[in-house]
Amino acid sequence: MSIPVQGQVIEVTVVGCNQLKNTEWISKQDPYVCLEYGHTKYRTRTCQDGGKNPNFQERFVFTLREGMVECVVEVWNSNRLSVDDFIGGGRIQLMKAPSQGVDDGLWPLMDKKGRPAGEVRIMMRNVTGNNAAGVGGVGMHGPSAPAFTGAPPLYSPPPPFSQWGPSAGAPPGYHPPSVNSYQSFPSNPPAYPNNSPGYPPYAGGFAPPPGPYPPQNAYHYPPGSSYPPHPY
Repeated sequence: MSIPVQGQVIEVTVVGCNQLKNTEWISKQDPYVCLEYGHTKYRTRTCQDGGKNPNFQERFVFTLREGMVECVVEVWNSNRLSVDDFIGGGRIQLMKAPSQGVDDGLWPLMDKKGRPAGEVRIMMRNVTGNNAAGVGGVGMHGPSAPAFTGAPPLYSPPPPFSQWGPSAGAPPGYHPPSVNSYQSFPSNPPAYPNNSPGYPPYAGGFAPPPGPYPPQNAYHYPPGSSYPPHPY
């Protein structure tokens, strides 16, 4: 005899993952888990540098509906500069918790090609008629995560020009330098003195023109002799 699940409230705790498929080459991957039940989606926080064995310990509360006894689980790797990488996904059966009260088990994950991609540990507890935050404080693993509405944007758009353009003025805390802080060159630099020493003038004036070469009467022969002498 099947137990009706309509209106049953179960507490679903994402404990962690084991031996996840590694989607990073150098650094450790940053996994997070997404749960989908009906039209409601939930997302855990990102486990920074969680690698292949991240730990989450995050809790969600489901109100079961008749005929809906499965929950879709997906594990992703968060990237800052590119689209997030899909690590693996699977389906979780929800019937054991309403009938037996507690279900703590490992659920296999498969990648896009249908190959094993690790395991996710999910602990479920029937809290119908009790406070969903836990009975007597037992089984409280952390605050409930907000509903998952989509991946956050990869970057924030820049502010409009009116917020940082010249008409908006200087940003707070900025003090422009004063005009006097810059050393300017003199408008009329000093000229060279008129009595600056130059090349000394030629004291003797122009040199006289050179005479004929060789100079006349440069050699004096003895009188009465002829040159060349007569032969003997």
